[in-house]
Amino acid sequence: MTDRRRALGAAGEARTATWYRDHGYRVLDRNWRCRDGELDLVCVGRGSLVFVEVKTRSSLAFGHPAEAVTPAKQARLRRLAGRWVAAHPGVGPRWWRFDVVAVLPTSIEVIENAF
Repeated sequence: MTDRRRALGAAGEARTATWYRDHGYRVLDRNWRCRDGELDLVCVGRGSLVFVEVKTRSSLAFGHPAEAVTPAKQARLRRLAGRWVAAHPGVGPRWWRFDVVAVLPTSIEVIENAF
């Protein structure tokens, strides 16, 4: 991954973390990693533990950012969420939610309960 793409992704994740905080959520983890992959954000709020996948693009030239969250990616995120919960016993409510956030230069679209 190029430095430019990495910086774009980090900026999108930072904007997303701010959005969740501004909407009453607490960010529990950012870029949590285990051997199976990475969770962009883990938040808690509104009675749910929220696993957030952030997709940042500089334009729509390659489609809407949320389209990159394929069924295979969704399955991986579910597995990662289970690993996160196992690594953090007693954290958060028992209801889980998976959000996808599409970040573009002039907008941020939060798709709650995306899958």
